Amino acid sequence: MKKTVSLLLLVAAILFSGCAQKQGTAKVIMETTAGTMEFLLYGETPKHRDNFIKLAKDGAYDNILFHRVVRNFMIQTGDPYSRDTAKINLWGQGGPDYTVPAEFISEYGHKKGAIAAARKGDMANPKKASSGSQFYIVHDPEVCRQLDGQYTVFGEVTEGLEVIDAIAGVATDRRDRPYEDVMILSIKKVEYEEPAAPADSTAVETADSTETK
Repeated sequence: MKKTVSLLLLVAAILFSGCAQKQGTAKVIMETTAGTMEFLLYGETPKHRDNFIKLAKDGAYDNILFHRVVRNFMIQTGDPYSRDTAKINLWGQGGPDYTVPAEFISEYGHKKGAIAAARKGDMANPKKASSGSQFYIVHDPEVCRQLDGQYTVFGEVTEGLEVIDAIAGVATDRRDRPYEDVMILSIKKVEYEEPAAPADSTAVETADSTETK
């Protein structure tokens, strides 16, 4: 009887552990000037997950501005040019010299807090490859739902949705740039659930530049 109960408890523990976090997912914390957000990066989009973690580990997102903020739409960041006001006319075009292949997963749409990669338009980018570093966070899912299947959604905000509201509510100029700086201070990896089988996350495609939506 004791062996049966122990076995059942072990099975339950395994099942609960599997439900708690999918294999291959990663959790990170983003500290911003407007507050703290916790992200879950999806295991089903390994190229975007691994690229994001690498950039965060290298400090590529530290002191980067939210250079494009559209209330009731989305907030966008990840452009290294935004560190330099002398390059303000280039904000939205910066990033590493590669793109990340699209990873469209039908179950992951543009809900509030969804994290998706920016990219060049279809004419210059028929494969819908993602920017190497720029991403946006959904504020209004109703408006952003039209982007499902067009931009790779690779994560979501699990804590700190109110920070999205705070950033989306700042005053902006006619080019959607906040008058007062809203900045990522740092991104730190908290937890990473290793996938059962390593995914090939090294494939990238070269590009001349990155571009926002």
